[in-house]
Amino acid sequence: MHDFTYRNNELYAEGVPVRRIAEEFGTPLYIYSHNTLIRHFNAYRNAFNGQPHTICYALKANSNPAILRLLAQNGCGADVVSGGELALALRAGIPAKKIVYAGVGKREDEIARALKARILMFNIESADEMTAIHEIARALKVNAPVALRVNPDIDPKTHPYISTGLKESKFGIPIEEALEHYRLARQLPALNILGIHKHIGSQITTISPFVDALQKVIALSRQLQEQGIGIRYIDMGGGLGIPYNNEHPPHPRELSMAIMPLLEGCGFHLILEPGRSIVGNAGIFVTRVLYLKKHPQKEFVIVDGGMNDLLRPSLYNAYHNVLPLTRSRRKKVMADIVGPICESGDFLAMNREVNRLSRGDLLALMSAGAYGFTMSSNYNSRPRVAEVLVREKEFFLVRARETYRDLTRGARIPAFLK
Repeated sequence: MHDFTYRNNELYAEGVPVRRIAEEFGTPLYIYSHNTLIRHFNAYRNAFNGQPHTICYALKANSNPAILRLLAQNGCGADVVSGGELALALRAGIPAKKIVYAGVGKREDEIARALKARILMFNIESADEMTAIHEIARALKVNAPVALRVNPDIDPKTHPYISTGLKESKFGIPIEEALEHYRLARQLPALNILGIHKHIGSQITTISPFVDALQKVIALSRQLQEQGIGIRYIDMGGGLGIPYNNEHPPHPRELSMAIMPLLEGCGFHLILEPGRSIVGNAGIFVTRVLYLKKHPQKEFVIVDGGMNDLLRPSLYNAYHNVLPLTRSRRKKVMADIVGPICESGDFLAMNREVNRLSRGDLLALMSAGAYGFTMSSNYNSRPRVAEVLVREKEFFLVRARETYRDLTRGARIPAFLK
């Protein structure tokens, strides 16, 4: 559910015409709905009432500081995967004790920064990383709170690029080797073992993979208990999908109803790491038609937004619904909606039925709040786009469009070239 709707054939973001925002800040740009963000966050918070839990929003989905501040003010924690994300989370006001740190490639300086901040927990991905965290913690004369990320070998039935819970994945420790790794962790005095972490993938649209994975994790916790290793936290990751096209993903309440009985009487504090399901449908990407081009085989709609702005269609062949900002009764045509980037893979939608368009028309790509701006780049030396947050009948620029000067920020010309 989201707050982008038509009123008298004009697309609105909450109480504001999207066209008005585009006219003020230009295109391409991202627009986010305050009401949708809060509603999606509350869906998780309310679903798990009665179970001790912390919702740690996955910054990788969208790390705009205004969105992070909004979530922080509503009691949200953070799931971070880099030193940069940790800095953004702390700066937004998310308490360190609500931050978990995952990712297979944590640098030593990032680990030290997280230890000094006193985060809730590291989710360890390998024996080498475990040793590194122990050595850094010992040098700092602190204990490092840790969980081990186990790979339960569960197929989440999602795109292979965002499937992280199978044996061949680079993520986590194979669950059959987990007991051995926990024994190793127990021998390292600067580690404080707190939990078990698992994350099997993203954009999962059925409940059963979550249930199957959690059952394996609970069985592991019992083995650990027998070894005298007590577990306080079960971090079951994120991954609940959203409707991009015809998907019908479960509501957080359905997820809760399926997994809460498994946790009954266990005494665990549950950590959830939703990202896409909070912010995905809370955002749209707005782009303007530059040119129309008709080939013998197909028609092309060339827009000012490209794969450097919204990478998901090119990277995953991902589907985003395309809506005109003004609905019309023009004739339907089949067209590819493509960007200005010098790559054949630069497209936003392929073989899509749309009302015939004209130069200057505005289009909205729906469900673009997650993995949109965070995956954008300056490829083809294009400044990154603006971001706007709408709250009822007001709208606020939450990231200014980059300028050409920004393209050379940090660059240096050596003296011999001057």
